[in-house]
Amino acid sequence: MIIALSILLCGLALLLSALAFSGTWLVLLAALISAFSLGFPSLGTLIVFALLCIATEVFEALAGFLGVQKRGGSKLAGVAALFGGLIGAGVGTGIFPIIGTIAGMILGSFGAAFLTEWLRLKHHGQAAHIAWGTVWARLAVLFIKTALTLGMSIWLLTVLVHH
Repeated sequence: MIIALSILLCGLALLLSALAFSGTWLVLLAALISAFSLGFPSLGTLIVFALLCIATEVFEALAGFLGVQKRGGSKLAGVAALFGGLIGAGVGTGIFPIIGTIAGMILGSFGAAFLTEWLRLKHHGQAAHIAWGTVWARLAVLFIKTALTLGMSIWLLTVLVHH
């Protein structure tokens, strides 16, 4: 029963991560349920999973900012990309849940960074180049988060099946 629940939670976690939500926390939940019910995985594994969850959230929150910075944008454009992504995700969710969330996050980050850099530089080509940094960073984080969720799920389910 615990293994079936863990498989379900890990599957849902993977789906959520692929859709730009925080699936890593569901894998941690599955690991906690298993640890309290079956006595494994170990406390060390639970701590590593928790740290990975926190690191993923921090990295995801900073992705737009870091993408702008990597392309030579201003700190203000980085902050604008961060907040533009949050606002865009909220608006996108209201319009069309899941797909709208991802599209809104990307469009909001791009739009806010572009506008900020266009006002600063007065050159749309350079502003667009900088703003694309936030798009690529957000897509990279989506890929990394999904891969991390998959890795955590494989680790947990392997431990559960072989124990």
